[in-house]
Amino acid sequence: MAYDEWAENAALIDQKDFSWSFWFTLPLYPYGKRRTIRKEVIKDTIWTFDQIQGIFYVVVPIRMTVVKLEGGGLLVYAPVAPTGECIRLVKELVAEHGDVKYIILPTISGLEHKIFVGPFARCFPNAQVFIAPGQWSFPLNLPLSWLGFPTKRTQILPEDSSKTPFGNQFDYAILGPLSLGLGKFAEVAFLHKASRTLLVTDSVISIPEDPPAIVQLDPYPLLFHAKDKASDIVADNQTNRRKGWQRISLFALYFSPSVLEVPGWGEVFRNALKAPERSRKAYFGLFPFKWQSDWKRSFEALRGNGRLLVAPVLQTLILNRAPKETIDWANRVASWDFQRIIPCHFDSPIQAAPHQFRQAFSFLEKQSAVSAGLFSSSYYPLPEQDFKVLKEIDRGLNKSGIVPPAKEKV
Repeated sequence: MAYDEWAENAALIDQKDFSWSFWFTLPLYPYGKRRTIRKEVIKDTIWTFDQIQGIFYVVVPIRMTVVKLEGGGLLVYAPVAPTGECIRLVKELVAEHGDVKYIILPTISGLEHKIFVGPFARCFPNAQVFIAPGQWSFPLNLPLSWLGFPTKRTQILPEDSSKTPFGNQFDYAILGPLSLGLGKFAEVAFLHKASRTLLVTDSVISIPEDPPAIVQLDPYPLLFHAKDKASDIVADNQTNRRKGWQRISLFALYFSPSVLEVPGWGEVFRNALKAPERSRKAYFGLFPFKWQSDWKRSFEALRGNGRLLVAPVLQTLILNRAPKETIDWANRVASWDFQRIIPCHFDSPIQAAPHQFRQAFSFLEKQSAVSAGLFSSSYYPLPEQDFKVLKEIDRGLNKSGIVPPAKEKV
C-alpha cells in the first residue's frame, strides 16, 4: 500500500486502534499511541510491519516481519506492539494465508523487542513461541513466565535449526549469548530459503536518505530536529523532513557525533527565553544542541550510498567484546544464499549479497584484506572523530567494571 493511500485510510480508522496501553513498561516515544504500516515485500509471501520508537524525538522504525509458510500459516519474526491496528492487519493475512503458527524472539537484550512477545502471543493462542537462548532481565533475572511469555507454548531455539518444526523452510544462526558484564547480547539471524531473504534484528542496518514512511506519519520529531536553534519555526516540507531525519540518524547511531555541539545550560536557558511562547511549551524550553555547518558530511559517511553497516553503538560497546565469535557467526551467515536483508530498524528491504553482509564486520579484523580478497576494511571507513562520545562511554563502563574490556581484533 502506498504511503498516501495508507494515510488517507488511516484518517478513517478509530484512534483507539493506535492505542498501546502498556507503554509505561518501556516508556519510549510515542508512548501510548503507536501506528503501524504494513508493506508487502514479496507478493503473498513476506510482509513487514513498521512502528516507531525513540527518546527525545530521536525516532527510528522498529519492524516485525511476517513470512507465509509452505502449506499455510505464518511465522512472525520480532513482534511489535500488538495494537488494535497491528493485530487487525495481521488477521487480514491470517484470513487469507492461515493462522500464526510460530512467533520468534531473536534477541535477548533488546527490551524493545522482548516486551511485545507475550502480549502479541496472547492474540494468537495457537502459536508456538521460540526464543533466543540466554534470556535475562535486569535488575532481577526473572523466570520467563514473569516476563509475560506463555510458559506452555514457549521454548528455546535449539542450536540445530533442523530440530524445529519450520527447519525445512528456514535456517538460522545464533550469535552469542555474548557476556557483557552485567548483561548479555545475542541475535538470531533467520534465512527464508525459498525467497532468499535474510532476517536480522540489530546486527546490520542501512540508512535511507529520506525518512521512512512510518516516521513521516507524525512529522513533529523530524521538524524538531530540523531546527538550528530553539527559536526557529521550520516549514513542514520534504527538505526539512529530510534534514531532520538525517540528524536523527546521527543522534541514534553515535549519540553525539563530532558535528554536534552541546551548549552549556546557561545558553540553553537563554535560547529558551528567546523562543516564542508556543515553542517553549512544545519543547519544554530545552534545545541543548547545536549543529556545525558541515554536519551533513558525517551523515553521508554514515549512509555510504545505502551500504550495509554495523551500528557504531554495536561496534564500540558490544561486538568488540567478542570479535572472533562475531566473525565466525558472520562467516556462517555469509555462507547462505540470500539476495535481500530485512533488519528490524532503519531501511528495509535491502538488496544485498552475502559478501556485503560479511564486509560490514570487517571493523573487527586487523588485516585490511579478508575473505579471499573480496573486500577490505579500508572500504568501511567511518569518521573516527564521530566515535568520541561512544569511546568515552566505553572507557567509563570498563573503568567502573560494568563491562569487560574490548578484545583485540582477529
